Amino acid sequence: MKVGIVGSGYVGATAAYAMVMNGVGREIVLVDKNENRASAEADDLFHAVPFAHPLTVRSGTYADLNGAAVVVLAAGVSQKPGETRLQLLERNYAIFSDVVPAVLAAAPDAVLVVATNPVDIMTHVTTHLAQQLGVPPHRVLGSGTTLDTARFRTLLGTHLGIDSHHVHAYVIGEHGDSEVLTWSLATVGGMALNEFCTAQSVALTDEDRARIDDRVRRAAYHIIGGKGATYYGIGSALARIVDIVLHNQRAILTVCGRTDDVCGVHDVTLALPRVVGGQGVVTTIPLALNEAESAALKKSANVICSAIDSLRLA
Repeated sequence: MKVGIVGSGYVGATAAYAMVMNGVGREIVLVDKNENRASAEADDLFHAVPFAHPLTVRSGTYADLNGAAVVVLAAGVSQKPGETRLQLLERNYAIFSDVVPAVLAAAPDAVLVVATNPVDIMTHVTTHLAQQLGVPPHRVLGSGTTLDTARFRTLLGTHLGIDSHHVHAYVIGEHGDSEVLTWSLATVGGMALNEFCTAQSVALTDEDRARIDDRVRRAAYHIIGGKGATYYGIGSALARIVDIVLHNQRAILTVCGRTDDVCGVHDVTLALPRVVGGQGVVTTIPLALNEAESAALKKSANVICSAIDSLRLA
């Protein structure tokens, strides 16, 4: 099973490393306009294979993506300290106008996984460009709030003293400032969050919730401010998404995809819990949000729509 990664910067290379460490796929091909960088990253990654799983890592051109089942799009310029994801839009749209057709010319049957920020809008752009080439929307998905959901579960689990694998809680909407933490639907070990806290005598105050919300929502700004970029978390998330697609696992992830209607906002791309399988998005899971969460999700959808509308996609 071949996996392509376009863009061998921090995110693309770290995603490839996570795939090597977890044995995702049998061949990984790195493509980058900086061919020396792609070649160097591929060699470095291939030298880690003896310590992990038997697979091949190499660099190549778009033509080398032929036969790839999944292609991760991590090309584009990175987020600067203090820059919002939405401010990246114009710079990365121009890049994708060239990248997407080139990828699909070589790998017309691939599922496209978008990692480039602002990811919701770039996924919408990718879907638009792919549809012009006959690719159905379900075969294009973005990493969305997969990482934000992991952050939420990790921080909540830490507060509760519970392994985060047993915490189920979603972050939905924009991967960014307007994202929505669905506190009302959070469960722990099959119990509603409030019931679990009562049963286990664990305090979860409004201040605790606000602190967790802030750490989830502003995690990227903190990391970028300290070291310039985020890549370990998203690289691991991308490896997980690719593995799910390759093995048709039908897992539920908060990936972003083009959606007809979200709280009355039409034709918008944002993150919701979706079943992901071998052909991309299988279906979207409806959520019984409370009134405040629904209002926040609608606001988030409108933020994304405003940015999409500014592109005047033909």
